[in-house]
Amino acid sequence: MDAVQIVTTIVSFAVTLVAAALGARTVARMVKVVRLGAPDPTRVDAKGTRFVTMIRETLGHTKMLKWTTVGIAHWFVMIGFITLSTLVLGAYFEVVDPHAELPIIGHWTVFGLLTEIIGILGIPAILWLMAIRLANRPSGNPARKSRFTGSTMWQGYFVEWVIVLVLVLGFLIRGFKAANGELPYPTWAAPVSHALGNVLPANEDAISSVAMVKIVVSMTWLIVIALNITMGVAWHRFTAFFNIFFKRNAAGAASLGALRPMMSDGKPLDFEQADPEKDTFGVSQAEHFSWKGVLDFTTCTECGRCQSQCPAWNTAKPLSPKLLILSLRDHYYAKAPYLLAGGGKNMMGEEQATPEQLAGVPAAALAEAERPLVGGPEVNGVIDPDVLWSCTTCGACVEQCPVDIEHIDHIVDMRRYQVLIESSFPSEAGVMLRNLENKGNPWGQNPNDREDWTKGLGFEVRRVAGEIPADVEYLFWVGCAGALEDRAKKVTKAVAELLHTAGVEFAILGTGETCTGDPARRIGNEFVFQMLAQQNVETLNAAFGSRPSKKIVATCAHCFNTISNEYPQLGGEYEVIHHTQLLSSLVSDGKLIPVTPLEANLTYHDPCYLGRHNRVFTPPREVLKELPGTTYTEMPRFAERSFCCGAGGARMYMEERIGKRINVERTDEALATKPDIVAIGCPFCLTMLSDGVTTRKASGDAPESVEVLDVSQVLLRSVKPAE
Repeated sequence: MDAVQIVTTIVSFAVTLVAAALGARTVARMVKVVRLGAPDPTRVDAKGTRFVTMIRETLGHTKMLKWTTVGIAHWFVMIGFITLSTLVLGAYFEVVDPHAELPIIGHWTVFGLLTEIIGILGIPAILWLMAIRLANRPSGNPARKSRFTGSTMWQGYFVEWVIVLVLVLGFLIRGFKAANGELPYPTWAAPVSHALGNVLPANEDAISSVAMVKIVVSMTWLIVIALNITMGVAWHRFTAFFNIFFKRNAAGAASLGALRPMMSDGKPLDFEQADPEKDTFGVSQAEHFSWKGVLDFTTCTECGRCQSQCPAWNTAKPLSPKLLILSLRDHYYAKAPYLLAGGGKNMMGEEQATPEQLAGVPAAALAEAERPLVGGPEVNGVIDPDVLWSCTTCGACVEQCPVDIEHIDHIVDMRRYQVLIESSFPSEAGVMLRNLENKGNPWGQNPNDREDWTKGLGFEVRRVAGEIPADVEYLFWVGCAGALEDRAKKVTKAVAELLHTAGVEFAILGTGETCTGDPARRIGNEFVFQMLAQQNVETLNAAFGSRPSKKIVATCAHCFNTISNEYPQLGGEYEVIHHTQLLSSLVSDGKLIPVTPLEANLTYHDPCYLGRHNRVFTPPREVLKELPGTTYTEMPRFAERSFCCGAGGARMYMEERIGKRINVERTDEALATKPDIVAIGCPFCLTMLSDGVTTRKASGDAPESVEVLDVSQVLLRSVKPAE
């Protein structure tokens, strides 16, 4: 070993010891902080299934590839990062001996070929990602929205440049080895390395020197991220595997499905047995989030995909799912020394630690502990109330997140505390909640009017009295809007006529129905949700009795989602189908035959709770594309990326005072396809888009002939003979 190798060895191992010590300390602290979160035993079941899901999402890049070119580039960067780890390990041998290779695999031609290919493709891939970051960097122009607004840009650039440098240094090491005749791979397996060897000088000391620089660059990266525990753009390379492993759906089901129930001591909270002294009603303090929530905050990559898709952010509302997660992350980690010392507050804001326990806590952490989780600038709140109440729970953020952060669960958990304990929520929503409690519907209409839509149909609609008759195939869940709102009642009639025409036996509960509780649960009033849901589950279980087939058809996407995915939490297990699914099946089977040409241009709006939440994308389109005399055009944002109508998350019952109205934004997108008919599949969407079209007609920006109709109404026009 000559002088050069002595110096390179000392420097390399010294910087490695520092980096390893700092990295180990930070990882240990991160684990402690995550474990401070509330228990959630639902995340540790089906470990084998979870492992398969994790491998599929990480190595398969299933979420990343939703943005194809970015996903492909990121895949090569990810594989390159993993491979770099082996090449950095090999550099430790090269600083000691320039002739050395990584033991066992270092001389394999296959290894040389694989690493060469990854290096060749990795450099343009990371440069492409850097170009995207630069092209989309935030600007001072408010009209130019950037998904990186609010992201810590230097961290992204730092990580990307380190990867570029390490890849380049890897080729330089191989190039010097080739120049010295030391590269163990043939030219065909390492063409770039051999090409570099043809122009680089034969200098063995250069091999050890470049290997040392490579180690210093790599360890500098580790030191920097170790000193920045909230640097998610770097730490997600490690935490993403765990965050995906512990995601809500162990099997990796693409649907968002049920909202996470309110938890207490790791179990779903039963309000009939709840103890206000010890149970948590939502989240009022950072420490009330589950440990999975803290892992979510830790894992955020600041990529801004969620932000780019959020309907609130895109219409100038203060909500950005990314910035919300980053605010919670920064608050939690700033408060962590206080929590690690035993600090923490109950639901009433009372301190649980003794002064002695908190004696050594830094003043900054104590100050952070005093900040209210939700509050305006006047109280220095972590999350502004306008941010909290802007969410439509559409699920675009969760759908797009490449590391499976569950934004909606955290938003609703904070809403729950505000509603149940603070009674702090938009005043107009209070009217809706009182109506649900007193009348069983959001508008406070007489429950006895639920059967009025059946008048004038020309055939009798069967009502369930006791158990459902054996010859009835489907219980038709009409829903509040379908029974009581004038526009939605037309949809209900259309569905009933189509089922009658197709010979499908169905029955309704009539006045036995009450609201499923969806708006109450999404606004945060879990108590009212459980009250309504338990009543409905009892009614449905009594109606179905012991029959093995418990089929329900629903026209409302929110009812469909709630009964299908959330009633099982309360003992209600049913086979729920959306009316567009049933209509598609009936058309396919020839029981409904569209015959009358409509001579219309059509577009279709995916309801969030039908599409993203339950993956029902194809059936409505199958129906529309079977209609004679029509031309079908997709909007730019459709299916998984469909833009919300603005009604979800109980926003239907709250005034929209900030920014552009979400329903008008979606209406403008629909009108850009030059439609005669905008088809929908949910009464919430029917109301919002109808109002949007009316607004645009009033301003002269939409033809008077444009209609907003449910898929069933469009189908009925074609099934009926032309008049």
